[in-house]
This record gives sequence, C-alpha cells and structure tokens, in this order.
Amino acid sequence: MTLLDGKNAIVYGAAGRIGTAVATAFAGEGARVFLTGRSRARLDEVAGRIRAAGGLAETAEVDALDERAVDEHAAAVGAVDVSVNLIGHGDVQGTPLVDMAVADYERPVLTAVRTQFLTARAAARQMISRQRPGAILFFGGAADPVREFAVGGLQVAFHALEAMRRQLAAELGQYGIRTVTLRTGGITETLPAEMPGRAELAENIAGKTMLGRAATLADVGAVAAFVASDQAASMTAATVNISCGALVD
Repeated sequence: MTLLDGKNAIVYGAAGRIGTAVATAFAGEGARVFLTGRSRARLDEVAGRIRAAGGLAETAEVDALDERAVDEHAAAVGAVDVSVNLIGHGDVQGTPLVDMAVADYERPVLTAVRTQFLTARAAARQMISRQRPGAILFFGGAADPVREFAVGGLQVAFHALEAMRRQLAAELGQYGIRTVTLRTGGITETLPAEMPGRAELAENIAGKTMLGRAATLADVGAVAAFVASDQAASMTAATVNISCGALVD
C-alpha cells in the first residue's frame, strides 16, 4: 500500500519544476492529482508523464490569484485531501533594497499572501463540509536574512505565510486539518541554465549545507508526499526542514 492511496491532491503551479516534482511524487504514492496552472499545454505534458507511469492526473487552467476560479475548481474536485500551492511569486532578486522599486518589493508579498489564502481557504472549506481531514502544505518558510543574497521582498512574503500557516493550524486543528511548511534552503536544479553566476550560486548553496549537497526536487517530492500522508497525522503547526542542514532550526 502506498502513502496516498485514495487521496485527492490539488497542486497549484503544477507545471513549474517544484510543482511537477511534488505532483509526480503524490501520484507515485497513489493520489489522484489535480494539476492546475495557467498553461494548459504544460499541465497536460506533466499529466501525460504521470499517466504513462501509471498514475492518476487531471488538469485544469486555474489562476491561483482569482478567487472565483480557485473556489469553483476546489468545489468541482469536492473531496480534497491535500492542497499545496507552488506558484511563482514574481520576486525580484539580485537588487539591493535601496535600489529596488516599491512595486518589485511588494509584488511577492501581495502575491504570496493572496494566493495562499485563497487556495488554503478553498481546500479547508471542502474538507470541513465533507468532514474529511486533510493537509494544507506551504512552501518556502521564513529564514534569517542572508547578507550575500539580495532577495527583495521574498523573505517578507515567507514570514507572512508562516503567520498565516500558524493561524490556520490553530483554527483548523479541530477539524483534523493540518498545516505544514516545507523549507529547503535552495534547490540548485531550479536555477535557470542561463542565469549569470549560476555555477557559483549552486556551489554556494551546497557549501552552506551540512551534507555537502543541496536538496533535490526528488527530495522535496518525497518529503511532501510523506507529510501529506496519514503517516504524518500528528504533524501540524510545523515546518519540515529539507535543507540538508543549510537551515538550522
């Protein structure tokens, strides 16, 4: 028996590299995955690979910043057991705060807070109405500022999401709904190939870990599947460290 047999999991931003890894891991553990995003063609490619491997996958174009679209899709899925939001936040990195435009600074904060609120609320409403305990996963996690990287408003966004996650855990625990954040400290596989200084940044990320390597996409998917499963039924109001020791709790 696999970890997520009989469970329905919505993955927002499923066409991205992290979203694809998580959706693939969920499907590999027996979940029916509902892949959402704004590019149907890319979603269908991911779904095709999952089905070819024997998994169950459905796709839908959903703008995770659109309240009606999110609510209607979750209602159509109905029996939601797992929800994870992995859409991009539009953050600008590499620019010092003193040189950054206010729109670039606030965009990841506004985007992250709005989308995670909408998707978590939609999932929780379905879980409550159907008396179906489940898991809502967050990604990123708050961390101390890193001096050598100019990350703009991204860490502010992560801190805001952690506050939301803690509040949701407090309010939803009575329904058996869990909220957990996955933290990685950086996944070098997601760095664009054409990114200036990519090799140096990848080496820097790995060099800050205790294991001498960065977390992989496969690592993230495997841990996400475990956290979403009943094997982790006692885990809520928590962060899970997948950083290979780069982040010290």
